[in-house]
Amino acid sequence: MSGSRIFALILIAAGIFALIYHGFSYTRDEHEAKIGSVELSIRHETTLDIPTWLSAGAVVAGVVLLLTGGRKR
Repeated sequence: MSGSRIFALILIAAGIFALIYHGFSYTRDEHEAKIGSVELSIRHETTLDIPTWLSAGAVVAGVVLLLTGGRKR
């Protein structure tokens, strides 16, 4: 399987995943402090929304690449 076909399949899978879930969230530690035996930390949850047009575009681009990427001229 060629590299372009693998990339096309990854694009299609990522686009379908983004269409189903519309984004993802993650948590990160922003600040930590130690005062004696007391430890303080702040965790911030961030949500990243993926636009529908970008998800659909990834699926379309993957299909086009899959259909045209394997042809030799």
